[in-house]
Formats: sequence, structure tokens, C-alpha cells
Amino acid sequence: MTGLYVHFPWCIRKCPYCDFNSHPVRGSLDEAGYVDALIEDTTDALENVAVRSIPTVFLGGGTPSLFSPASIERLLAMLAPWLAEGVEITMEANPGTTEHHDLAAYGAAGVNRLSFGSQSFDDAQLRRLGRIHSAAETRQAYARARAAGFQRINLDLMYALPRQTVKSAMADLDSALELEPEHLSWYQLALEAKTPFGERPPRLPGETAVTRMEAAGHDRLTAAGFSRYEVSAWARPDEACRHNLNYWTFGDYIGVGAGAHGKLSVREGDRLTVTRTTKASQPRLYLAAPAETRRQVVETDALVLEFLMNALRLSTGVSFERFESMTGLPRSALEPAWTLGVERGLLAADRVAATPAGYRYLDAVLRLFVD
Repeated sequence: MTGLYVHFPWCIRKCPYCDFNSHPVRGSLDEAGYVDALIEDTTDALENVAVRSIPTVFLGGGTPSLFSPASIERLLAMLAPWLAEGVEITMEANPGTTEHHDLAAYGAAGVNRLSFGSQSFDDAQLRRLGRIHSAAETRQAYARARAAGFQRINLDLMYALPRQTVKSAMADLDSALELEPEHLSWYQLALEAKTPFGERPPRLPGETAVTRMEAAGHDRLTAAGFSRYEVSAWARPDEACRHNLNYWTFGDYIGVGAGAHGKLSVREGDRLTVTRTTKASQPRLYLAAPAETRRQVVETDALVLEFLMNALRLSTGVSFERFESMTGLPRSALEPAWTLGVERGLLAADRVAATPAGYRYLDAVLRLFVD
């Protein structure tokens, strides 16, 4: 399976916690020029990668919903010959920008799954997080999406926010559940280096409060019919994000757009070569040479760790056969760290998966393979 990730690098405003490749819009946005570049980039990639069909497309950012439905339609029309039957096409949307375009038009263009960056339903928290929308705008955008016919919607929601209590974190989660989405990305706020929050950290809840939030949220989501299939991903039955599942099971994907990353595997006889691809992160540099791609072969030692950093995020993990198939390495490449992890009760003996204890402390588990 080879998915396609398309990056849209602009936002209305950069959030102080965000370390993704995103840039505030200054002046007018050259939609047509950027879509031209995406089409050139994607055409070149598809000509150089043996892909018969694409089962998942993810339009991420930045804020893809800054682009008009006509621009999205133009891109997806170009992709039509490669799109698999039943393709999942996800578009990220900021509730503060969706009022500018007709959501039904995105659906008509081919988008069949929306992911709203709600982050919180507390207006005071949204202001602290630098978001440009309100809780009411999230609810309005969600209602418009349902009215437009979208049957698959994800809500991004954070916890362990500045000054947040267990009670207010659960109020946020309850507000999201009231909308009855098919999928929730519920994740802890992280302080990333080289962001305003990383350089001037706000006061965050302590470890005990965060642990209580996680436990209470787990109970709330489970009672509401959601299953945790990845560290921060919860879904109703059959509603897991297929595109992200491909990442976590170490599948291949083409990355196009400014700052996009990709992963491609090439088999030559018994040899498997895994290559990471990257695009210029600055939009102006990308627009000057859209097809220019930096490639780096993933060496054996790094390959083991990269596989585990993805697969161990899944609650059920993957089979050892999957490890061998997707890396070209024997199971013994995991030793002696794997046996040590099993002995410590952190890793499963029969598959590439963490135990409940290991799942709670994945960073410590991964350090076994670094050390």
C-alpha cells in the first residue's frame, strides 16, 4: 500500500505550540501557483514510483481549508487515474476558516473525511493556545459538515493544557463526544523546542493530574463506544484513519508539497531498501523547484528503531512477519533488546507490541533499542 500525503504550508496564524512546517499568510495567497506546483510534484513522483493505485490521500498542513474547493477539485481530478476504488481522502480543516468555503463543495471535489482542529471547547484555553476560532465556531463547522453529507469526521482535542484541571479536561472531552464524531485524536500538549511555548513554557498540570486525566478520559471514551487503536487515536468500529494506520504499520507513502516527508521501499531480489524523502520547507524554495526531492537511505540500525517508533504506537502492535516484510531484516535484528523488554514485562513475546505497562512508557521501551 502506498498512500499520498499533500502538505499545505500556510495558516492564518502560527500557534505557539506548533512545530509543524506552517507559515502565516502574508498578503495574497497564490492558490493557483501552489496547486500547479503540487501537480508538477505529484506527476513527477508517480512517474518515478511504481504505484498502481492510491488507497489513501491526506491533505494536511498548515490549513488546507484555506484553499478553495475548486483548487482541491483540480488536484484530485489530476489524481483520479491513480485513486483506488473506495479511496479515503481526508482534509484537515480549521473551524476558523471553514466559514469561507462551502463544505459540500469539498465533498463534491472528492474529500470524504474531515479532520477539524478543535483542540479545546474552552474559549479561554483557545485564546491561550493562539487559536483563531471559538468553541461555538467548532460546533457550527461540525454542523455544516454533517449537513453537507460528511459521514466520517475526526476532532483533534488536546489535554494537559495550561491551567487545566481534570474536571475541565473531561468537560472538553464531553463536549467533543456530544457531537458524536466517528474519530477522536485526543493527545497531550507537548512543549516542542523552537516554538514560543518551548522557549517560554506555560504552567502545565503536574504528572499526577495528567495521569488522572488520561485514566478518566480512557473510561469516558471507552464508555462512549470508542476504541484506542493508537497512542492518541480513538475510533468507533471500522472508523480508524486508514492513512495513519499505513504510517504506523510502516507502509509506504509519497509526500508532496512544501516540507512534506515520504517513505518509499524498493525490492531488488532479497534486498529491501527503505528511503526517506523530503521537500524544501520554505514555500518560495518549493515553488521554484517542486519536483526537487532530497533522498536518504535508512540504514539498518535506524531502520529497526524507525519501525518500532511507529508499530509500538498501535495498541495491538503488528506481527513479527510484518517487521520482516517491511524492513527486509530478520527477527533477530531486534535482539537482544527485545528479549530484555519481554523479561521486564514491557514487550510482548509473540508479536511486535508493547504490554500495557510498556504502552504507558513507550519512550523508556524505545530507549532499550537506542542503548
